Amino acid sequence: MDDDLLTTGDVARYCQVSPVTVFRWVKNGKLKAYTTPGGHYRIRKGDFRTFLEQSGMPIRNDFFGSDARRVLVAGDDVQLVGFIVNSLRESESPYEIITAADSIEAGLQLAMFKPDLVILDADLAGPRIPEVCHIMKNRSPVKPLKILLITTASQPPAAAIESGADDYLRQPVSRPDIQRKVRCLLNGCT
Repeated sequence: MDDDLLTTGDVARYCQVSPVTVFRWVKNGKLKAYTTPGGHYRIRKGDFRTFLEQSGMPIRNDFFGSDARRVLVAGDDVQLVGFIVNSLRESESPYEIITAADSIEAGLQLAMFKPDLVILDADLAGPRIPEVCHIMKNRSPVKPLKILLITTASQPPAAAIESGADDYLRQPVSRPDIQRKVRCLLNGCT
């Protein structure tokens, strides 16, 4: 079986509850699951982790592996991309970071690296920002994929959100702003 997929029994053992309780969570829509052709439920580890976070249950790193969140930084401005990567590496939160210099490479990394968040330079996507955001969100193996759009000062804020991005930062960006926005998008703001 795929290492990223769990059975209802796996979830029940982890939570120390009966499989019936897990079935109820799935039926009530609290825990995302899909049905195999044989009629069995399978739960993606990412969906299970989200369920645990939302329910306030403990998350064991030995079960989920690294607790580093994955971030794809997509942009053709080498200085901007480098600044963003360095800002994230200096953050208190652990991140696995990969970059893409064009939209084709970004699409490949989306499928292979499976990021939790894409930081997308609006100039890379050009006038097709809404289309690029829509494609990324729909084709991402990680649900829900978060997108942070880096815009120019001339782009209106509403256009960034209307494009399908979850949030945006206007250039010039600062290290604290990047760290705060990324932390907020990945962990929820408190």
